[in-house]
Amino acid sequence: MRLRLRLLVLCLIILFVVYNMSSYQHRQTALDAKSRPFDTMMDSDRAAAKVSDRDTVKVSKIAADPSRIGFLPRGIVEHYSDMELKPLWLTSSVQSPKSTQNERCLIAIPAGINQKRSVDAIMKKFLPENFTAILFHYDGKVNEWNDLPWSKSVIHISASNQTKWWFAKRFLHPSVVSMYSYIFLWDEDLEVDNFNPRRYLNIVKSEKLVISQPGLDPKLSEIHHPITVRKKTGNFHRKVSRANKDCSREGPPCSGWVEGMAPVFSKSAWQCAWHLIQNDLVHGWGIDYKFGYCAQGDRTKHIGIVDSEFVVHRGVQTLGGSTVTKRTRAKKTAQLQQQTRVCLCLTSKGPL
Repeated sequence: MRLRLRLLVLCLIILFVVYNMSSYQHRQTALDAKSRPFDTMMDSDRAAAKVSDRDTVKVSKIAADPSRIGFLPRGIVEHYSDMELKPLWLTSSVQSPKSTQNERCLIAIPAGINQKRSVDAIMKKFLPENFTAILFHYDGKVNEWNDLPWSKSVIHISASNQTKWWFAKRFLHPSVVSMYSYIFLWDEDLEVDNFNPRRYLNIVKSEKLVISQPGLDPKLSEIHHPITVRKKTGNFHRKVSRANKDCSREGPPCSGWVEGMAPVFSKSAWQCAWHLIQNDLVHGWGIDYKFGYCAQGDRTKHIGIVDSEFVVHRGVQTLGGSTVTKRTRAKKTAQLQQQTRVCLCLTSKGPL
């Protein structure tokens, strides 16, 4: 008798649980049907199914909601991604402590194997400062970087004979890099002996520069515009004096301007600049004149050159072009001048 009573109680409990589960599922299904989150019918389908005008208006409102992606429920939509490596064999408890810091920044560089030494020096400066790094391999040589100790901690993307802007347009979409406070989109031919990323960012933040670049060493760098030349006084500058013969008026490239070889963008500025990059842009000549549109206000205030943290721009052509730098050109020029002087001396003395 007791056994039957216990079985009866157990059956009642099971029935109660099943009933509640079924009731919950029914209510949830009714809510989903009401909002119609998975309704993907086209207009022609609605006409065939004789959907009422009122229902059509409801569906249109759902589709027009900017917070929704199609008809996906809000709770499962993930708008953003990042470039952080997440190996299968690592858990959050054993990941690097630096990944838990609040601010992260990104550096992306087009990298050819001929510039391995300079890229290695850049990585050794940036990676310890909580940077995520991406190398864009335009020469197809990726495995040749494996001997460097940091190689497995950066992202390698390879596409033969493509430029920095081609890579940036396809792999640095604002939704993918939104977690990074600043994006460094640098060339590979920069020497960073006198550059510290953390000190640089401190200056950029204190002066509210949303687009910036480090100043260039005037003695060792290939200089294209006077505004990029490092000034020895002060931490930064935003314009060149009008006394300079090349800068008799305001505006790019004399104020509110940075060059395309080493730009640094804030997150908000990059969201704008990414849309400036045309899909068929190759070398990027001239795009730096348009960066001012992304200055989040007055370009003469929000764009500047950081002088206290400067670099050397060696002027090596992208895609494995001439590797002649300013120093080697100066050396060759001196040799030619010496040869010319010898020839002039022999000519003045006449034949023996």
